[in-house]
Amino acid sequence: MSLSTLIVDDEPLARKGLAIRLKAHNDINVIEQCCNGREALAAIKAYQIDVMFLDIQMPGLNGFEVLEHIIEQGLAMPVVVFVTAFDHYALKAFEVHALDYLLKPADEERLAQSIDKIRHYFKTNADSAHKSKLVRLVSDVTGNDYQQILTELDNDQELTLSSYSDVLAIKDAGEVNRVPVKDILWIDAAGDYMCVHTLSDKHQSNEVSTHILRKTMKELEACLDPKTFIRNHRSTIVNKHVIDKFCSQVNGEYILVLTNGKELKVSRSYKDKVKQAVNS
Repeated sequence: MSLSTLIVDDEPLARKGLAIRLKAHNDINVIEQCCNGREALAAIKAYQIDVMFLDIQMPGLNGFEVLEHIIEQGLAMPVVVFVTAFDHYALKAFEVHALDYLLKPADEERLAQSIDKIRHYFKTNADSAHKSKLVRLVSDVTGNDYQQILTELDNDQELTLSSYSDVLAIKDAGEVNRVPVKDILWIDAAGDYMCVHTLSDKHQSNEVSTHILRKTMKELEACLDPKTFIRNHRSTIVNKHVIDKFCSQVNGEYILVLTNGKELKVSRSYKDKVKQAVNS
């Protein structure tokens, strides 16, 4: 891990001294030294700054005003360590959420403690971000609730991951749409793709929305609860809760009529299983 670092101080000797001592820490990469607040703001706009060692008393903008301008301009706030000759600023420094406060001239031991704080901060936040990405991935793949997974992990509880999804994650144009499984009416095959048909988002509407999913019928069956979803044809799965009628035709074929009026064929090989599921 290399942390892009900014030194901001109006005293040239103070900047140089701090830069020399920071060279002893390989993960602290000082990319610029600024002699005032305006230069600091320009550097923050130009670079992705991770850490800023910031003097408080400076002509023009003081250290606190630099932070105010960062917020007002919507810039990314780096981790801030105040470096100043005046200890009476300490309380206010922590009020604005500075990570640490160093009195000039900071000795090697105290500077090392501050850098350890910086490392711990970035490691903790990196671990947290990494865990969130992994949990989101598990949620998308399994359909289990994202916040529930996080809560169980934070409390060292065993994950209660259901073997059947509550949500079907469907990628569309680079985005992942999370379709509630309970809203699915039926699914049918279209070549290498599955067409997932759901009720439209429009309130009190019988219109159907269709989502395209690249999965096999076998893969879909594996993640859908068979108590709810039944195979009625080689290329069709239906939600039994939306079946209104199971009818035989004059020609000996069978059809399902859904609550929205949609008719689906039932192949002979699935007829008995469908009849049993409808009657259960």
